[in-house]
Amino acid sequence: MKKAVKTQLFASKAPLEWAVIANGQLSTAQIPIDSEGRVVAGGIEAQARQTMENFKHTIEAAELTMADVTQVLIYVTARDYLAPFNKVYAEYFEPPYPNRAAIIVAGLAREEMLCEVVAYAAVPQ
Repeated sequence: MKKAVKTQLFASKAPLEWAVIANGQLSTAQIPIDSEGRVVAGGIEAQARQTMENFKHTIEAAELTMADVTQVLIYVTARDYLAPFNKVYAEYFEPPYPNRAAIIVAGLAREEMLCEVVAYAAVPQ
């Protein structure tokens, strides 16, 4: 049985939850939106920070910590965005780091989005 994680993030009109827990695992996808659902301005560093803040908020709303995160998939719309994203990302984790992949994509759901994160975390049983 899956359970939605209650967050304080913008309530999307799309048919989605910001995170769900099932089978001892949290699954989440995060984007660079503010509390009013707007994609933040300021380029990749600002968007990476907003995405990671939303991610951290969601992890904490599930009563977990960033140390519980086991895998992260990072999507960026340009290869040059990986270094600034990594700089911000490194502020949120300590060793041992989660398993990770970085993918360069042609675009994301909203044209102005430069990054997105999909992640999984272990939920203690």
